[in-house]
Amino acid sequence: MRRAYRLSITLMSLALVMGAAASAAENPIDLPAGTELQVRLTTTLSSKGTENGDPWMAKTMDPIFAQGREVVPANSTVAGHVTYVQPPGRATGRGEMRLVAETITVPEEGTFAIVASLEKAEGEKGTKLKDQEGTVEGGGKDNKGIAKTVGEATAGGAAVGLLLHGGSGALIGAGVGLMAGLIHGVVKKHDGVLLPQGTEMTFVLNQTALAKQPPRQHPGPSAPMVINQPDR
Repeated sequence: MRRAYRLSITLMSLALVMGAAASAAENPIDLPAGTELQVRLTTTLSSKGTENGDPWMAKTMDPIFAQGREVVPANSTVAGHVTYVQPPGRATGRGEMRLVAETITVPEEGTFAIVASLEKAEGEKGTKLKDQEGTVEGGGKDNKGIAKTVGEATAGGAAVGLLLHGGSGALIGAGVGLMAGLIHGVVKKHDGVLLPQGTEMTFVLNQTALAKQPPRQHPGPSAPMVINQPDR
């Protein structure tokens, strides 16, 4: 009788432990909305090479604490994809790219879905955040730099025209130089997005609870095909 009682107590305790472990594994991570995720890219993104739908990955730079404990350690993996790419045009528009964060993988905890907006991103060649939708825009020459380029080209054309054809040549040369300067300035003004490995970005969470994603199921080996041989 006592042996059966002890066995039942042991089985109940084991069931409680396993149930608590399963419940802890299924519970979401609670983080306040507005929590910042400061990450560093581990992939390179470029509006001249990246395509719509391409994935990207990054690592968290600092641990994140909530309710007095570390919830997300440093070097946790943040993953997402590119939802929009606009290559730079030679005369109109700068290159643009829109990034979306989807998951964060916490060591020994699992992968959690996140909803977050891109708050800050500064890449190479003047790439920076354009709007609150997570669009980053390529840099380029500013208007002051373009005006300087146009002025230099105009003066150079006038000087060449003056040497070759006198006063009238100066006017013609100035016009040619002005046009060349404008074209050069417009082309130089527009550039692509470049976010190399190591680029630091900041995402802001828009939700409180991070729901855990179930592990991906890998299909098992298919059964071998059996071909019935005709009786001989």
